[in-house]
This record gives sequence, C-alpha cells and structure tokens, in this order.
Amino acid sequence: MAAAAVDSAMEVVPALAEEAAPEAAGLSCLVNLPGEVLEYILCSGSLTAADIGRVSSTCRRLRELCQSSGKVWKEQFRVRWPSLMKHYSPTDYVNWLEEYKVRQKAGLEARKIVASFSKRFFSEHVPCNGFSDIENLEGPEIFFEDELVCILNMEGRKALTWKYYAKKILYYLRQQKILNNLKAFLQQPDDYESYLEGAVYIDQYCNPLSDISLKDIQAQIDSIVELVCKTLRGINCRHPSLGFKAGESSMIMEIELQSQVLDAMNYVLYDQLKFKGNRMDYYNALNLYMHQVLIRRTGIPISMSLLYLTIARQLGVPLEPVNFPSHFLLRWCQGAEGATLDIFDYIYIDAFGKGKQLTVKECEYLIGQHVTAALYGVVNVKKVLQRMVGNLLSLGKREGIDQSYQLLRDSLDLYLAMYPDQVQLLLLQARLYFHLGIWPEKSFCLVLKVLDILQHIQTLDPGQHGAVGYLVQHTLEHIERKKEEVGVEVKLRSDEKHRDVCYSIGLIMKHKRYGYNCVIYGWDPTCMMGHEWIRNMNVHSLPHGHHQPFYNVLVEDGSCRYAAQENLEYNVEPQEISHPDVGRYFSEFTGTHYIPNAELEIRYPEDLEFVYETVQNIYSAKKENIDE
Repeated sequence: MAAAAVDSAMEVVPALAEEAAPEAAGLSCLVNLPGEVLEYILCSGSLTAADIGRVSSTCRRLRELCQSSGKVWKEQFRVRWPSLMKHYSPTDYVNWLEEYKVRQKAGLEARKIVASFSKRFFSEHVPCNGFSDIENLEGPEIFFEDELVCILNMEGRKALTWKYYAKKILYYLRQQKILNNLKAFLQQPDDYESYLEGAVYIDQYCNPLSDISLKDIQAQIDSIVELVCKTLRGINCRHPSLGFKAGESSMIMEIELQSQVLDAMNYVLYDQLKFKGNRMDYYNALNLYMHQVLIRRTGIPISMSLLYLTIARQLGVPLEPVNFPSHFLLRWCQGAEGATLDIFDYIYIDAFGKGKQLTVKECEYLIGQHVTAALYGVVNVKKVLQRMVGNLLSLGKREGIDQSYQLLRDSLDLYLAMYPDQVQLLLLQARLYFHLGIWPEKSFCLVLKVLDILQHIQTLDPGQHGAVGYLVQHTLEHIERKKEEVGVEVKLRSDEKHRDVCYSIGLIMKHKRYGYNCVIYGWDPTCMMGHEWIRNMNVHSLPHGHHQPFYNVLVEDGSCRYAAQENLEYNVEPQEISHPDVGRYFSEFTGTHYIPNAELEIRYPEDLEFVYETVQNIYSAKKENIDE
C-alpha cells in the first residue's frame, strides 16, 4: 500500500508543480500522505530546486516539509554538490536553502570570471594582479573552488579553454591558501617539531590540484605503524610502545627497547613494504613529495628520513634530523640522559640506505670527505624545510622541457616565504618574471611585481645596482611597448603574401625529421626569428631556408617549437596533444583536429574553413580506403 501511495504521489508531484492554485486535482491526494512518505518523494531526486520551490508554495503542509533547514533542501544541496558535504558537521544547524542560493551564485560568478580570462590574457601569461577579481569575491571560497573543480571535471574534449583557465585560477587560489598556512606554521616556536606537517605544506604547494592532506598522509603512516607494532609484538610482546595510543608523544628511554623498535621498523619498511632509496631516478621532484613517497615507496635521503623519523617518534624512539652535507641523516643518542655528549655518542641512521646504522667515520666515508663536528648537529623544522625547498629549487633550475618553469616558480615562492631577504633568489625571481612575460594587467601601473622585487633588492644590497638597473630598464621598456600596441594582428589566408602557407591552425602534424606529434597554433609567411636564432638552428641548411612559412606548434612532450613548413606533414593518425597550453588556444578536439577558441580565430579568421577542407580530404579519403 505504501509503495502504491508513493508511486501515485510521484505521478501527482510534477503536475502539481505546474499548477498555481492549491485546489489542483492531485493536491488532496498528495497532502494526505504520511509525512515520511511525502519527504521520501520530495527527496527522491526526481525534482529540481525550482520544482521544490513551486511545490512549497502550494500549501502550508508542503511548505513546512520544505523548510529551509530541513532534509528536503539538504538533499537538493547534496545531490547537486556532493563534494561539499564533507565541510558540514552533522550536528551543525544549516540553512540549506540559503546555502543552495549562495553556492549557486558563486558558481555563476566563477563561470563569468573564467569566461573573461581568455579575452583578457590570451596574448600573455596571466599577470601578477590578474587574480584580483577572485580575491574580492563574496561568499565562501570553497564554493568558488568547487565550481572550478566542476569545470575541470566536465566530460569530453570540449570546453578546453574554460578548463585551462579554471585550472590556473584554482591553482592560484589553493597556493595562496597553502602559503598562508605555511607562513603561520613557520611562526611556531622552535620547539614545535612537526616535521611531517611542514613537509606536507611543501607537497601541497607544489601540487595544489591534488587531493593531499596531512590527515590522509598521517593515516597512511599510522597504518605502517600498526604493521610495525605487529612485528614488534613478535619480538617483545610486552614492549611499552604497544600500549601507546594515537597522538601520544611518550618516549622510551631504554636503548635496548629503542633498538627493538628500529629493528621492527627496518623489517616492515624495507623488507615487507619494499621502501627504498631512489637511486635510479634521484633527480625527480616526486621523490620530495610525501604523498608520492608513500605511493611509490621510494624517495631521496631527506624524504625517507622524515618518514622514518615520524614513525620512530610515534613509537617512542627520539630520533633527530641531521642536516648532513650531500646526504640527510638521522641521529640516535646512545649516551646517558643529562650527560655531556659529543658526536661520537650518537649512531647515525641512513633511511635512504635501508635504515643502516653508521658511525662518524662511516658517515664521512658515505660522502667521501671529512666534515666538522657542527655538521652532525640537530636542525629545527625550518632548516629541514629549507633543505627540502632548496632541493626543489635545484631541480627547478634543471628543468628543460617545461617552459613554464612551474617548479622553479613554486620553489622560489616557498623559499622566499621562509627567507624573504635572499637577494640572489629575488634577482632570479625578477629575471624569471621578465623571461616569462608575467606582467601585471595594467603595465603602466607603478605597482609592478618586477619593480617591487627590484626595489626590495636594491634596499637589501646596493651592490646589486648593475643587475637591478638592467632589469628595471627592460621592465620600463616593456611598459612603453605595451602602451604602443594597437589591436591584434589578423592573418588572412586569402592575402597574396600568404599564398605559400599550406597548413592551418588546429591541424595535427608530424615532424618529418624528429617524429614528434604536434598541433599548429600560429604561422608566419616566412621565418620571423632573428639572425642569431636562424644561425643557431641551422635554418640555412634547409632547401627553402628561412624564405618559407614557419609554424608555431605545441608538441606532445610539453614544449613549444617553431617549425619550417618543409619539415611538417599531416599526421595520418591524429591524436590529442597532451600539452598544458592546448586550452589557451583551442576550445575542442574533434578527433581529427582542434577547433580554435574565439581569440585565436580572430587572429586567423579564414583558417577554420581550410581545416575542414583538409580534414575532409585527408581523413575521409583514408577512411574510404580502409572500408574498401
């Protein structure tokens, strides 16, 4: 009977939502149902928010069921934005109708801003103050971020430009939040020793689009601790560490009991779970990210040491970090409590080398040099993080293919957050902004990021006058050039000077010599690079030299190149090009070619028609041959 009543009512509700008068035919049938049945119907998922709004206006009983803080509007919110529910406590009073309205408004505002970015920043990197609109948004930031995530998760190969800028905005928002958290963390007193927390902030900042949290990483470490306890129980079933509760900071003083913990740890980490130092791919940034160390079960000395240290301390072994040159270590005190100790009263642990325990002489043998006693000393959290970020900075400087220098930019931000007066790094940051062309939206504005950095450098070290003066001059020259720019350059294929151009933007090409796949996003009737580039690239050795069309292409390896027409050919098996800047120029991938976004089409208004003709001739002919 109840099921029949529900089925009957489900048929009435849509009709009722269309009726304005409460005397509608199905009303009495609906409102006479038990409250639980009515609530079940209204939460069934078949009604939209607009439907609920209309239903609630029909009579007092339905209005009471659809009260703003009730289950009906909560279900509407949950179905529409499920990922947001984790931010609410079951015990909190929430006006779900109001939350729904605020989230809806935030979503519309987010889409409006994302849509504006392509037009505003197509010709250059998003500038330093390009995110000012976002910073001034009203409403919870989590709602805005959630809408950006929804855009990124849109299915299919469409809306590429929206996804491109949504990703940039989300990247910026999360990094700002993480950087603020890191700065607050660094203000903690020196005896605050949460090495793992600091390492997670670094991980989060360099991977802001990944779902990384201290809680999740700690949970993974806790599961390792449980395995160690299981092994430890087999060694000593009465070991005091087995009685520790989660979150306790108790320490074991007996060396023999500490040794049993370390033996159990070494077995679990290196024999059972197969953790190991990454000797084969040492210079990979993933080795420094704690979530990746846990996933891949490999890292470099400092990341492996932090994992080892965290587990040992949870089990009562007071290991300490040692900022040893070339190879980060941990030290384990063997001396009596309260005694005067020197470096020979410690055993040094190499977590990178499967927990091997070393003497002072063996430590020196490890790095092949004698070092002073000071380098065996313990370091605080800030020094450990400095070394981690310093490693990332070194890797960022080594980047070759990644022309956005994202790792270098991220590591510079992190280092300068800890040590804001590092003159050489400030200079490097200024040069990097200059090289990448990351300028503020209004270039003539006096509040330029680059000029701010340079002014700060000049204050810190007047001896850098020459380098600062050079960069200031070029920054001001850039501002003057920006003032003189008029409109966009439009290239028409029908123009006589473009008669030799054979290919068009959006086509998937293959390089004849190097074999890479790429997509064209721009072209010139002849080579527009300077004499030095032409000489260095040996363009004169080509049969047609520099007097032929050249194409700007996005390459599948993430690079951007400038290729001669005679070196390119159609790719008979077109595929998506996994380049980070594809969305900057194209709105959709059709399976055979890319469709330019509005900004690129303005610059090449006649190319799309040519692309359609080419695709029809090349790929349709191929399909016919296969069918035959």
